[in-house]
Amino acid sequence: MPWLQLKLTTSRKQTEALEDAMLDNGACSVTLEDNADQPILEPGLGETPLWDEVKLTGLFEAEIDTRATTQAIAQSYAAPLPSHAWEQLEDKDWEREWMANYHPIRCGERLWICPSWCEPPEPDKVNILLDPGLAFGTGTHPTTFLCMQWLDQQDVASAEVIDYGCGSGILGIAALKLGAKHAVGVDIDPQALIATADNAARNHLADNAMPVFLPGDAPTQAADIVLANILAGPLAELAPALTELTRPGGRLCLSGILATQAQAVMDAYREHFDFDPIAQKDEWVRITGRKVR
Repeated sequence: MPWLQLKLTTSRKQTEALEDAMLDNGACSVTLEDNADQPILEPGLGETPLWDEVKLTGLFEAEIDTRATTQAIAQSYAAPLPSHAWEQLEDKDWEREWMANYHPIRCGERLWICPSWCEPPEPDKVNILLDPGLAFGTGTHPTTFLCMQWLDQQDVASAEVIDYGCGSGILGIAALKLGAKHAVGVDIDPQALIATADNAARNHLADNAMPVFLPGDAPTQAADIVLANILAGPLAELAPALTELTRPGGRLCLSGILATQAQAVMDAYREHFDFDPIAQKDEWVRITGRKVR
């Protein structure tokens, strides 16, 4: 089925009104994009910040009268529309188009992340089957890749692991497939707990290999390896809890941290950990260390 797209650019202040006007006048969906290469790297909990310059794309059925629809949107908006244009959207097999953007990712010597529809490039390696979903963590983001790369370099045989802020469960699952004895997933998002359980099953792990919990329900036993790929602010706030969850001599892996935030995060943990050299990919860093005090 062919579609039409109305594309327009506006400021952050006018975005909500324009989005509502398009939806009120037949748009099946409205997509918001950055129009000036302005990154939003660490929003606060519950915040949904927008860029200063925003591109809105409304999706409409091809049979509409574009002139009448444009007039109706402007009337709902109660002002002339900013710079805009109609375009025809080519009809495609969108499921296949989406799948074509994801490919196996190598994370070191042993680990691969493979979408379920792809043949593993190296079947004899440790392949994590993971499809993009609602929970964070597919390996494409530098923070996840850095954690996977670190895991690939570790001897995790028989280790007890905590994946704190587990998202898709990718880190805990990787640890288990590398030989860890047991992993626990913890996340504030119930959707992440569902995703982790689904991905553990997809990777043929035993039902009890990686139980998942909301933070208030999680076990408090210390683990040999604690993984937390979250954000710098929460990582600093969680320092007492994550320190307590790491056994003496155990290893800690933190990511979701911008290079400019690394020192503040390290300062929150320095009393109890000796740190390795910081690893960096793009503007993101990984902090690892061993609990010594």
